[in-house]
Amino acid sequence: MDLNNLTIKKARKLLTDKEISARELTAYYLKNIEEKNKDINTYLEVFDDALSEAEKLDKKWIGDRPLWGIPMAIKDNILIRGKTCSAGSRMLQNYKASYDATVIKKLKSAGVVFLGRTNMDEFAMGASTENSVYGVTKNPKDLTRVSGGSSGGSAVAVAMDGCLGSLGSDTGGSIRQPASFCGVVGLNPTYGAVSRSGLIAMASSFDQIGPMAKTVEDAEIIFNAIKGSDPMDSTSSSTPDFDERESGGKLKIGLLKYDKNGVNKEINESVEKSAKIFKDLGYEISEIEIPSIKYSVPCYYILAPAEVSSNLARFDGVRYGLFKEGKNLTEDYMKTREAGFGLETRRRIMLGTYVLSAGYYDAYYAKAQKVRELIRRDFENVFKSVDAIISPVSPSVAFKIGEKANDPLKMYLEDIFTAPAKMAGLPAMSIPTRLAETPAKRAGINSEGLPVGLQIIAPRFGEKLLFEMGKKYEHDTSKNQMA
Repeated sequence: MDLNNLTIKKARKLLTDKEISARELTAYYLKNIEEKNKDINTYLEVFDDALSEAEKLDKKWIGDRPLWGIPMAIKDNILIRGKTCSAGSRMLQNYKASYDATVIKKLKSAGVVFLGRTNMDEFAMGASTENSVYGVTKNPKDLTRVSGGSSGGSAVAVAMDGCLGSLGSDTGGSIRQPASFCGVVGLNPTYGAVSRSGLIAMASSFDQIGPMAKTVEDAEIIFNAIKGSDPMDSTSSSTPDFDERESGGKLKIGLLKYDKNGVNKEINESVEKSAKIFKDLGYEISEIEIPSIKYSVPCYYILAPAEVSSNLARFDGVRYGLFKEGKNLTEDYMKTREAGFGLETRRRIMLGTYVLSAGYYDAYYAKAQKVRELIRRDFENVFKSVDAIISPVSPSVAFKIGEKANDPLKMYLEDIFTAPAKMAGLPAMSIPTRLAETPAKRAGINSEGLPVGLQIIAPRFGEKLLFEMGKKYEHDTSKNQMA
């Protein structure tokens, strides 16, 4: 049986029809991982109990659960009880989780098979997965290029056919950007739509767990399994269905106006082409402008490092993780943190400590919080006239490994299109786009053979709208690929 490029929906039918067992399906992905992972460095660990867990699921088959027997990969900052969870850092290289993250409990109940943990930028700080202490994860489309970050491993696991779906986390764009770079679907849910309990915190007012998959429908299946309020996360809430605005039967899409000069030409073409596709699908298209979003990246890199500084203070070698002994307690802390944290993590801790320090708090942190509220209000106003917004995901396609590693500013600007939705706590999704009406470009592959993604942003708890739009776009793209 040919299992190449299965989707969750197709695999579920095979399992239901007894054409394949969960054990056989798991064995197929384990074989793919064994063949490909040594060159790409996606999985930091493949769980040795994956096959036995799949066998247990085969014995107690539950037919009404869409993820029963489905093999998935999990980002290395989401806790699975008894498994190592290092957050891509030397600081936690031997840490074993003492409890399950809420999303893991939900996926276990749903019958998911966990294949392993995927590589990531250390403590989710990065846009290329080059900041992992365990080495860079390479892009399966071109091994000389990055996979994106910080959820690069989770994106590549799907793209290389090393699982049927995965979980990543998005703080400034860490699901959507690698999804775009690797040609998969990535959803950043509404802030609070998915519990953060059991996610190793980077910036708590931004962090959000979300799915990565081959299709929009698969991402929807995973999201529906993990969403919902959780008493262990006071910021979580239930996800009401999005009520479509009365609009004469037509939904309205806002095409974000942005400076095209700093953006890859083919990405600009893809956004324009996508707007035309949506128009042909029956949506109304109008250009929109959000003046305050130009402040999103500067504000994000004040607020997020401030939260990093606070959250990472717990890693001192006293309770868990790495410990390096000094002459006294202060030196214990200094030696442990020097040995445990990488360069980018240290940089952001220092940035955050600076903006929170006496004399600078009001000038930077407090002002950035006010601008964050301004951005949120601007999005609210725009959503009074449109139902969704489309834009690029990133200003570039996957760049060469090492190309931006020594230039933090260039790396931070990777978030220029993804940070605005995070500032406002909005749901946003990256889907593979179609570039032009030519056979070579219909699958969203540019002239260099690299994927390009399109970002769709919806109002709070508008995930249903994102899925509906994404599936229509995907169906149109698939139909035209076959033409």
